[in-house]
Amino acid sequence: MCIDLVRDKLGISERRACRVLGQHRSTQCHMPKGRADEDLLVADMIELAGQYGRYGYRPQPCSEMQGGKSMTSGSSVCGNVRG
Repeated sequence: MCIDLVRDKLGISERRACRVLGQHRSTQCHMPKGRADEDLLVADMIELAGQYGRYGYRPQPCSEMQGGKSMTSGSSVCGNVRG
């Protein structure tokens, strides 16, 4: 950690090192823990994204058909993006 390096190098307290570096001291108290099933969750999200696509944005071919002009959500010439 950066704070530990600064403390060792300069011989100052954690409080002073955090103040100098502009980092809140509470970030030094707890190490973030990952979830045991995080890799599985990410893989599921990637699979679902590939299966259903993205929501909220028109795909690239659709915006090319419109000539780059903005259209209201009710008048899409490309159909309903959400399926």
